[in-house]
Amino acid sequence: MSGFPPIIGGEPRILILGSMPGIKSLEAVEYYAHPQNAFWWIMAQLFELDLRADYPQRCQALIRAGVAVWDVLHDCERPGSLDSSIVRGTEQVNNFASLFQAWPSIDVVGFNGQAAEKLFVRHCRSLSAQNPTLRFVTLPSTSPANARSSRDAKLAVWRSQLMPN
Repeated sequence: MSGFPPIIGGEPRILILGSMPGIKSLEAVEYYAHPQNAFWWIMAQLFELDLRADYPQRCQALIRAGVAVWDVLHDCERPGSLDSSIVRGTEQVNNFASLFQAWPSIDVVGFNGQAAEKLFVRHCRSLSAQNPTLRFVTLPSTSPANARSSRDAKLAVWRSQLMPN
């Protein structure tokens, strides 16, 4: 399965990284398309997006808010949607060196869940050293599979890590 190009434009300050789109997202060709995924709801709370807007309008609202979205993996084998099902050795990583060079305005990288962080660390460890001004934060996954925290609890962490001022 192959992922999507990034949602990016303008001068993004925040880059949100998932692991790889799930089945619902791949079918819809939209990031975070599963109706129970809290991603768009959290973005609406943090950046005043209109949840009723169509997908291209929500993407443009993110760009205006200085938020970029991508996944760590460009391609992998994964039966189903769970990150734990990604077949190790099939992982193809997106080109972050080029992204950070093209978009030097990014100063925060937020991992949407621990799986995204682990994949990035495993495959892109040297990029952290090459970009010492970047701040990396691990956020609670917005996936419906992460039922340990409520939407409000997830939002509180996202807000504290991405909007500390």
